[in-house]
Amino acid sequence: MIVIGAGINGAAIAREAALCGLAVLLVERGDLAAGTSSASSRLIHGGLRYLEHFEIGLVRESLNERERLLRFAPHLVAPLELYIPVYERAHRKRWQIALGLTLYDLLSADRSLPGHALLGREALLEKLPGLNTTGLVGGASYFDAQARYPERLVVENVLDAAANGAVVKTYTRVTQIVVEAGCATGVEWHTAAGETGGARARLVVNAAGPWVDEVLGELKHTRLIGGTKGSHLIAPRFQGAPGAGVYVEAGADARPLFILPWNGLLLVGTTDERVDAPNAAMDARELEYLAAETERVFPAAAGLASRVLYTCTGVRPLPYRPRGAEGSITRRHLIRRHRSARGLYSVVGGKLTTHRALAEDVLDVLRGQLSGLERRRPTRDRPLPGALAPKERDELLADVGAQLGGAQAARLWNVYGGAARRIADIARADTDFAAELRPSSVLVAELVHAREAEWASTLEDFLQRRCMAGLDASFGLDAAESAATWLVRLGITDAARAQSELADYRALAARRCAPRAG
Repeated sequence: MIVIGAGINGAAIAREAALCGLAVLLVERGDLAAGTSSASSRLIHGGLRYLEHFEIGLVRESLNERERLLRFAPHLVAPLELYIPVYERAHRKRWQIALGLTLYDLLSADRSLPGHALLGREALLEKLPGLNTTGLVGGASYFDAQARYPERLVVENVLDAAANGAVVKTYTRVTQIVVEAGCATGVEWHTAAGETGGARARLVVNAAGPWVDEVLGELKHTRLIGGTKGSHLIAPRFQGAPGAGVYVEAGADARPLFILPWNGLLLVGTTDERVDAPNAAMDARELEYLAAETERVFPAAAGLASRVLYTCTGVRPLPYRPRGAEGSITRRHLIRRHRSARGLYSVVGGKLTTHRALAEDVLDVLRGQLSGLERRRPTRDRPLPGALAPKERDELLADVGAQLGGAQAARLWNVYGGAARRIADIARADTDFAAELRPSSVLVAELVHAREAEWASTLEDFLQRRCMAGLDASFGLDAAESAATWLVRLGITDAARAQSELADYRALAARRCAPRAG
């Protein structure tokens, strides 16, 4: 099988297929998780709002997968309490919220997280003292989960795929799906280094997200993707900022809005607007919308737009629906067979939370093309590579903490899980590798590890999707120059390329800073 696209869905499909015994090639036009997977609200959730559209099956599936991720990726996914304030003129009344949360609890009857609670006005203000009190009726609380770094979820899925035989090629853009006698037989590609090549396989899975239609190229097909962009702002915490998540109805358009504590900062999102391009960026109107809605709910956030640190925007690869409200477009994934190219399948839609279930569904569909492929479910009870049992985790934290300090051990665990021990071993083997990329706390050993074990190639790869320094308050600029210097010292790149990548990274940071009107 050839899998095109190494976002969360492609990574999960490659993992599922490799564990089912298939020979797998995963091809990605850029870096792992460099597209939509790195631009979500970072929630692992059942999708409370999907109940409004009667997508009961999707909510149940999502809640099951939330439970799996809490259990099998405890270093990357953690419980998150959320509060829902309800105001007098809200479109969704308090009784509707109560009914939805009751159903949510029933659909997750085997959950490990607490159930919901209804809160009166005063009780809610005790929990969220910074809330706007004007028109506040009361609210509710419930639990979902947060993936601080979905980028690492992608990396760990790919690591497990590779450990089971999958071959991974990044910075390799598929230029054509080869079709012979009505059957897909492989792909041709062009690499970032200017090389051309290709590979043959009986099955090709197009999991390119917003680029699905572009990858299909001249193959006869109806338009599959009708992307909507979701934008977020990241800002410093303000006085009275919530310590838990807040899920509130926007005053301007009644859309659901999340105000979330994340990475020591505040993440606010998201928007939902149709776009035709696979790439998108936040515009000034979106920024003002998100900032104004946050200020409406938390008056102490006044002037938030001027304090935004950076923004992120992703394009959801939803099914093409030219009409109707964006929020009504299903988030359920679809697997499209191509009659003009038998053996080719395109994946449309999907959620971060349900990536494993999507991959399982893809393999179920493909079994009709592969006689003898066992009906296995290899990932249902399989931890991700970095997961450890509590006792093993505590031993790792103690050992790495004794060497590098408790704070560094905790940080490494929250990024790499069990691989934190390998990074500590690299740092122990060479004192230079124990140096930190000041003023950040990232170790040189992490650059070594990312290059040797995680397919990192560029400075952006290292900062944004491996050591995760690129998501701090400085957008990784505090560590960028030091990291570029070390990439040269380590022989990973030469001085000219390092300077070019540093300039590119600074330009990326400039593009991701808050847009201004005019």
